[in-house]
Amino acid sequence: MTLLDSRRCYQALNPLHSLIYFAPEADEEFTAVGLRAGRMSYFASRSAAMGAVGAGTVTATFFNFSPALVARHIPQAWELAAPEAVLDARLRAVDRALRRLLGEELLADPSVAEAARLAGEAASACSAAGRPLYAAHAELPVPEQPHLALWHALTLLREHRGDGHLAALTAAELDGIEALVSHTATGKAFTGEFARASRGWTQQEWDACVDRLRDRGLLDADGTPTQLGRDRRRELEALTDTLGYAPYQHLGPAGVERLTEIAARLTRTALANGAFPAGVFAAP
Repeated sequence: MTLLDSRRCYQALNPLHSLIYFAPEADEEFTAVGLRAGRMSYFASRSAAMGAVGAGTVTATFFNFSPALVARHIPQAWELAAPEAVLDARLRAVDRALRRLLGEELLADPSVAEAARLAGEAASACSAAGRPLYAAHAELPVPEQPHLALWHALTLLREHRGDGHLAALTAAELDGIEALVSHTATGKAFTGEFARASRGWTQQEWDACVDRLRDRGLLDADGTPTQLGRDRRRELEALTDTLGYAPYQHLGPAGVERLTEIAARLTRTALANGAFPAGVFAAP
């Protein structure tokens, strides 16, 4: 099994976790426990596993969001809803969203329980060292229902890889906005406008970052990556793959292949049923 196999499996799995950040059920459940819809609900729900942390901790672990945006919502969120209530609301939202996007018949398919078992086995090999978001979520109980147990395991795999990715970005000497701008410049991520607005950066901050990356030789005059920029991106993605390889290596080739197969089928169904809105991702 190769690093490419592990990345392919992760790419099949990740949309099944990430869909919660775009699901209307999320805002409904979070506002019901007292949070404001939108960014506050996102910051609070993803960081609640760490407890009532401050804006600095959320900014550090989320990495590419404007510190000013985070500070508008954290720690105020904890005055409106306790982390425990937010975590319960998040699981209710996941349950509702998956039922809508995948359907009851598919959720009852034995392959979902099989995927939950395989993903859980992979996640059991994740390391908590240097990975704060993963470590916090790893201490949460595993839900009993297979589709929720699967989502929980996917969350562990995502945050484990994500924490490693931040280490790779830091090694590449990219700060939060530089990581965001350089990634969107590849045309394989969020659209630039969605990334800038959703992460809370002003146009002036974005333009200044583009200038810095040009000065460092990472972007051309037209804002596309230079050869150096493409090489830097390949290197940090390869390091991310290496840092996130252990769970898939533990699961083994047959398990990774089967998990990828099931996840791809579930992801195709979720996408076909509108898991993500138009205009978020750049066209392939």
